[in-house]
Amino acid sequence: MTDHSRPAAGQGGDAFLGVERSLTGRRWLARPVDERLAQAIAQRVEVPDMVARVLASRQIGLEEAETFLNPTLRALLPDPFHLRDMDRAAGRLADAVQAGATIGIFGDYDVDGATSSALLSRFLCAAGASVLVHIPDRMTEGYGPNAPALLSLRDRGARVVVTVDCGVTAFEPLEAAADAGLDVIVVDHHAAEAGLPRAFAVVNPNRLDETSPHGHLAAVGVAFLLVVAVHKLLRERGWFGRDRPAPDLMQWLDIVALGTICDVVPLVGVNRALTAQGLKVMARRTNPGIAALADVGGVRERIDAYHAGYILGPRVNAGGRVGQSDLGQRLLSTDSGEEAAAIAALLDGYNRDRQDLESTVLQQAIDQVESQGGDGPLVLAAGENWHPGVIGIVAGRLKERYNRPACVIAIEGPEGKGSGRSVPGLDLGAAVIAARQSGLLTRGGGHAMAAGFSVPRDGIEPLRQFLGERLAAQMAGPLRPVLELDGALDAGGATLDLVETLRRIGPFGAGNAEPRFVLTAARVVAPRVVGTGHVACQISGRGGGRLKAIAFRALDTDLGHALLANDGTPLHLAGTLRIDNWQGNTNVQMFIDDAAPVL
Repeated sequence: MTDHSRPAAGQGGDAFLGVERSLTGRRWLARPVDERLAQAIAQRVEVPDMVARVLASRQIGLEEAETFLNPTLRALLPDPFHLRDMDRAAGRLADAVQAGATIGIFGDYDVDGATSSALLSRFLCAAGASVLVHIPDRMTEGYGPNAPALLSLRDRGARVVVTVDCGVTAFEPLEAAADAGLDVIVVDHHAAEAGLPRAFAVVNPNRLDETSPHGHLAAVGVAFLLVVAVHKLLRERGWFGRDRPAPDLMQWLDIVALGTICDVVPLVGVNRALTAQGLKVMARRTNPGIAALADVGGVRERIDAYHAGYILGPRVNAGGRVGQSDLGQRLLSTDSGEEAAAIAALLDGYNRDRQDLESTVLQQAIDQVESQGGDGPLVLAAGENWHPGVIGIVAGRLKERYNRPACVIAIEGPEGKGSGRSVPGLDLGAAVIAARQSGLLTRGGGHAMAAGFSVPRDGIEPLRQFLGERLAAQMAGPLRPVLELDGALDAGGATLDLVETLRRIGPFGAGNAEPRFVLTAARVVAPRVVGTGHVACQISGRGGGRLKAIAFRALDTDLGHALLANDGTPLHLAGTLRIDNWQGNTNVQMFIDDAAPVL
């Protein structure tokens, strides 16, 4: 979603359609377009003017346009060995494979961790290795490597362990592992500190001494580069042959795409290539786990980035949040359709449980924030008996509601487990790392847009003050929410041809926002509540065109109230356009993000 809360400086210019404050409290702005660049792109790569304008508005240069529209791994995948320690990591794993040694994998319990673990496990098994996988329990073990789990992997036969999507700040557990004779390879993408943990290798594009331009990779992207590197070494050593064929790495790009999309990293450069090519693999539904997730999620059409991010991903996450932490990794690793269907059904149930827990905690957090008042740079809520598995989602909801960085803390006994989400331009991960280094946190880390931490109960208020001061120091002025828009249409202009044309710019996600348009002076017809707090309706345009629309989670918002209470008064409706396949019919549907009165 192109919803930015940014310092007010640099937000000049007229409000789009005169909307200074919409029903969601945002100022509408038209994306600036270099018309000469747009015309040049249209001519150079032979695309419609609408596609060229959207590309130009996203600062895609003339020389980049062809690669952007046709992202290939041949053009965009970097040499894995450009990353520091990749030679050591790949060499150690290749040695272990050839020696028949057992290799341990320690993964995170979110989608990025599950996909990273499944990718590495599938490759190593295909190469002939014996693999042990451990995904920590969120409630009893918490985030990141812990010494007992690492030592348990050693006791079960592993002599080399790869941590994926975690480990770069796990100093004490990795010290214990090294003392016990384990070679630990850290494969991570989270913000690192000046000092690195004691490990055989640390592969992370966000090491402070790293010169790689690929710091935007998700952990599963870093893991894929490791797989490419080990694959290359094993081929050079003659490991693969007639009796042991070299695996086709492209078959697992669907797993890479799922993790990349769900970790909300920018879909630019190599991430764009991994995602675009991975979605092609995903559409074939050759991975039993992905196919089973699509089935339980009711996805009948071709899977795209929206389905991956909003339907498949939450179900994979649900196991780590409120169920069994290893279910996501097991689902994506199995070749059994029967096992995949059973696990997907479990995850679907856990996802419903997660939704119920989230709703309860969110309302309590909103009540707490509203009672606190204030308009500082940080929203923070803390509560007893809040489930740690939903605090990250709730933090995201608070960030969206208040257009500020938000942290949510689940308190149990003497300690609280916290999760935070930030807005563009404010680095929450750096602030959390600074808090840990200052002694306010027992654990803590993350990246610019998200962070996790543990804090003593009596340290919550000092943490609130510390983070608020750190974030305030990054701001050039007060936060002011805006909604950036790509143009205005009448409802009759929202055609299938337009949506199909815009698909050429996908996949959409962070760093490549889905084009957002305003249907001007539209009339809301037959509004009704559907699902869990969604508002559906028909939109009628001045020229007689009509299309379906839905506003997700809008029931208890000013937007939802305005849609449900509409008496035929025209509204400007902002949102994205998608193809809707229902009962054999194909039409356009709008996902409504915002609305404003017609001035």
